Amino acid sequence: MVCGSQLEYLQQSERRVCTFCEKMEAGHIACPQGHFVCDTCHGTDARKMIEKTVFSTQDADPLALAEHMMSHPCLPMLGCEHAFIAAGALMAALKNSPYGRGKISNDHIQEAIDRTSKQAVGGYCGLTGVCGITPAIGSCFSLFLGARCGTDSEQRITMDAAIRISQAISGLTGPSCCKAYVRAALREAVIIVNERLGVVLPVKNSTVACRHSNRHPHGCREEKCLFYVRPEKDIFADAKFVPGTISPS
Repeated sequence: MVCGSQLEYLQQSERRVCTFCEKMEAGHIACPQGHFVCDTCHGTDARKMIEKTVFSTQDADPLALAEHMMSHPCLPMLGCEHAFIAAGALMAALKNSPYGRGKISNDHIQEAIDRTSKQAVGGYCGLTGVCGITPAIGSCFSLFLGARCGTDSEQRITMDAAIRISQAISGLTGPSCCKAYVRAALREAVIIVNERLGVVLPVKNSTVACRHSNRHPHGCREEKCLFYVRPEKDIFADAKFVPGTISPS
């Protein structure tokens, strides 16, 4: 975000001063040139865009809504802002569905995003094994069911959903990709919503052609990723003749 250098992922946190807001905090991700960006500054513009989008949309297709937000230029290629997209897209879709109208409000969507921010921390997918998208989807189930510590089936369904989301995400590591995680998580969430809540969300297309492969700082998984599309190649690029120049005999 500052100089374009390859980031360093630290095994132990170090106290750093944010290049933008000058706040000091412990961080696990830093720049070899000495730059450091805190989580708040990293995602401020993206979070504003996400909240504005999910509060105003009429779309009930969470995958289409997430894809729309992931194409926005203010969103980093990687980062926990994707967890806010996952929570916001699913909650907005539920709100706009026949099952959520009059029951889910923008306040509920905001609550899901706020809860997600407590557990979605940059780099912690590798440091603890828990991607922020897992609690993001969990927060949606918790809000829809009214789950809390001490409840019975509501909490169990929420935890089961979080486990399934984590499993869907873990199959796409090597290296990690937040955008692939969002897609896989929402595809699984739509299935769980139907199975456990009886809610059908109108997903128009669950097969997404990713257009962000060349932006991945750690290298795209390419064919190993469900969403990768091989770039089109000019089959005549290495040819010694020009098509259409051969005269008929």
